[in-house]
Amino acid sequence: MSSNKAAVLAHSGLPGLGAAPLGSPSGRSGRRGRRVLPGFNLTLGVTLFYLGLLVLLPLSALFIKSFALTWPQFVAAVSSPRVLAAYRVTFGASLIAAVINLVFGLLVAWVLVRYRFPGKRILDALVDLPFALPTAVAGISLAALLGPNGWIGQHLVPLGIKLAYTPAGIVVALTFIGLPFVVRTVQPVLEDVEKELEEAASSLGATPWQIFRRVILPAITPALLTGFAMAFARAVGEYGSVVFIAGNMPMVSEITPLLILVKLEQFDYAGAAAVASVLLVTSFVLLLAINGLQFWQRRLHGGRP
Repeated sequence: MSSNKAAVLAHSGLPGLGAAPLGSPSGRSGRRGRRVLPGFNLTLGVTLFYLGLLVLLPLSALFIKSFALTWPQFVAAVSSPRVLAAYRVTFGASLIAAVINLVFGLLVAWVLVRYRFPGKRILDALVDLPFALPTAVAGISLAALLGPNGWIGQHLVPLGIKLAYTPAGIVVALTFIGLPFVVRTVQPVLEDVEKELEEAASSLGATPWQIFRRVILPAITPALLTGFAMAFARAVGEYGSVVFIAGNMPMVSEITPLLILVKLEQFDYAGAAAVASVLLVTSFVLLLAINGLQFWQRRLHGGRP
């Protein structure tokens, strides 16, 4: 059988096969000599050049533009009352939306992992809808639903509840776009939780709540925090789905990305760059936090850092 395989490989037309066994030194050296991609130095150089051209250069230009301001002017640009109000709306709504997604994202992931029911695959696919749906379409749809004449809003107005064109509507929009981050981060970790540990805890007399709190929750906590940070970071920079439902009233429901656009329309490029640099630094901090949480998650599950 081995001679037949050798004959097939020798007559297969593939270069090098049959000339020497793969386990022999000549076979290994031939395989090392035929790489699909070029060497490490070249690929690393191309990678750094591409990332620098696509990522670092625009970000550097943003900081350089903000350097046109003196330090007092920079502080005044990023701490004016209108800018501070936009910060409060953006970060406050993002935090509330991330907390909501933390709770309901865990619930959705739990249902998708632990139960079987008709339409499960459809529900699983719907979780990714905010990823595929253009944000402007999401904002227009939410404004049509929650507006005073919308399908849902017309029933809330008589109750004194107004969502569209208020900060509450911003929270709804940010919750919509942030849900998949928590679900898709927690779902695979929840699938990997060993059922034997739950069965052992149950056999020792633990209640379902104790099993969840002491066995399952510690295992999925890093994933939960990672999903929370990702949802929060995504919400801070969101524009398309928010601008149609926010109302965009200065000092009330104006988000920071919209304020940056307003400054650009007023040809205040340095002021817009200063405000944008604050969001950029916040994004870097959140990125470091996400990487730290992912490192913690790998260490917790025994993976290599």
